[in-house]
Amino acid sequence: MFDRLMKMTFYGQFVAGEDQEAIKPLIRHNQAFGVGSILDYSVEEDISQEEAEEKEMDSCTADAERDGSGASKREKQFRVHRGFGDRRDGVTSARTYFYANEAKCDHHMENFLRCIDASGSASDDGFCAIKLTALGRPQFLLQFSEVLTKWRRFFHQIAIQQGQAGLPAMGTKLQVSEVLESMGITTKCDIQSWFTGEMLGVSGTVDLLDWNSLIDSRTQLSRLLLVPNVQTGQLEPLLSHFTEEEDLQMKRMLQRIDVLAKKALEVGVCLMVDAEQTYFQPAISRLTLEMQRKFNTQKPVIFNTYQCYLKDAYDNVSLDVELARREGWCFGAKLVRGAYMTQERERAAEVGYEDPINPTYKATNEMYHRCLSHILEEIKLNSRASVMVASHNEDSVRFTIQRMEELGLHPAEKKVYFGQLLGMCDQISFPLGQAGFPVYKYVPFGPVKDVLPYLCRRALENRGIMKGAQRERQLLRKELKRRVLCGQFLYRPVA
Repeated sequence: MFDRLMKMTFYGQFVAGEDQEAIKPLIRHNQAFGVGSILDYSVEEDISQEEAEEKEMDSCTADAERDGSGASKREKQFRVHRGFGDRRDGVTSARTYFYANEAKCDHHMENFLRCIDASGSASDDGFCAIKLTALGRPQFLLQFSEVLTKWRRFFHQIAIQQGQAGLPAMGTKLQVSEVLESMGITTKCDIQSWFTGEMLGVSGTVDLLDWNSLIDSRTQLSRLLLVPNVQTGQLEPLLSHFTEEEDLQMKRMLQRIDVLAKKALEVGVCLMVDAEQTYFQPAISRLTLEMQRKFNTQKPVIFNTYQCYLKDAYDNVSLDVELARREGWCFGAKLVRGAYMTQERERAAEVGYEDPINPTYKATNEMYHRCLSHILEEIKLNSRASVMVASHNEDSVRFTIQRMEELGLHPAEKKVYFGQLLGMCDQISFPLGQAGFPVYKYVPFGPVKDVLPYLCRRALENRGIMKGAQRERQLLRKELKRRVLCGQFLYRPVA
């Protein structure tokens, strides 16, 4: 009785069905209106807060830190904190995975593979979304994020010394001679081990993209976790040692990512890598970028996600667009506002580091439109780039359509996609689909009892956006009245 009641109400509104067969009627129905599907097997573990905290503390702590000696050297933002161990807290619009063991990660990978297969069989241009925290021990993401952040901060500290404070990320160029001096590098052999002639060119300067490539040249898994010492300029290990098992766990995570990307390429599905918390995100973005280099050679297959409520969102977008242009691969992005604002702000305030979130909702909207406009301009110049506008905000959808008209981007080119959640904002999705725009619904599926955590989040999210729901109800009443007066009770979509 409970299952039947849920399917007639809440489950039926937000979930497509129990399995891949059960969801086919809804997928076909949406396709008739020009709306595609992003499939997601939305089964989640329903564990207590205490279990979640225990799992997070264990999976984010390296063996070298368990006695407490190594943890004190780590930056506050990139240390695990029990008070924020339950990453579900304050998050209503994103799924959370907690590491149990390697077998569980393999199980998650198999679920993602099934979704990719189902998307490939459902349409010729399907999408599938994955989370990297589902594919391995998050300790590696935490540590690699700290490494990337410290390298970037070192670059900006040298820029300040060279009188370039406050310049845009792509506008900052360091004089190599001064960089070498500050790092204590003097011999020709040492210079060549850091900066190649190709990197330096004739200008004798390096920008942030050149600087980031220094990490590529040192990418050997555990050896990758080297950070520059600001005082000495020397490279030092983030941790004193890695166990053999930790090294294997890192390799397995990378292997699982590679398996999913190869499968997506094989069946013609675009793979979107979801964004997560800021203490994981630098590593997630970097690993996604490596996949893009490998698989986005002919068209965008791998899409990175950019959270526009972050202060550094535009810098991240502009840097990656420029990198794709320089290296000749296809840029693919999904733009979202972000799902972790409350949690991020509380953690920054309590732990003691700078709040990464834009100060106001207006600033986030401006950031979203600024990032979107930059990508649309890149699509105009480079037809191999693509973007997914993942938003329930009507103003952002209107802004996108207006900028497409101004830049001469036609919907039939299928370079600009739109995305909304199943059961929400149909007044945006279906008119877009009928107008010929590539638009997708994020389609969750799974057994009723196993998707209850997902449904609980939808309930909380809907409670927070009642203004949007009121508008949707007004539009439904208006359409119902029109049909009654016109005698048109059933609507047939235009092919």
